[in-house]
Amino acid sequence: MLTRWSDFDRTFAALDDFRRRMDRLFYDYDQLRDDDRWLSSRTGWPAVAVRDEGNQLTVYAEVPGLSDKDINLNLNQNVLSIAGQRSAEVPEGFTAHRQERGSYEFSRSLSLPCAVDPERAKAVVKDGILTVTLEKAQEAKPRQITVKAR
Repeated sequence: MLTRWSDFDRTFAALDDFRRRMDRLFYDYDQLRDDDRWLSSRTGWPAVAVRDEGNQLTVYAEVPGLSDKDINLNLNQNVLSIAGQRSAEVPEGFTAHRQERGSYEFSRSLSLPCAVDPERAKAVVKDGILTVTLEKAQEAKPRQITVKAR
């Protein structure tokens, strides 16, 4: 008789495991839908790389399909903010038979590792890559120190 109860226990344990897995699946899906910016769900969007190149910092951001008019940059106290939007509008007089690309807005802020000169900042977008060049502030630039013998 104990074997019959253990059969029930195994069955209910398997069903409970299945329910937990389904709950997790729907929870992950809801998190993506609630954010409505599915690209920024885990790591942030746009994907960026910040490189220290001696006298300047260079920030590369992936912004496929966006032009310079779609992107806003803001530099405030060594925090670079990248914001923008993509709209997927159907031209007037045409009909969309399939619409997989949606409109969305994004925003991302990056803390820079050192002080920069905001007056000498430059930004260019080409082939879906935004390149922001930020000259380091004078006090943040590396200096060569000469060693003298006594």
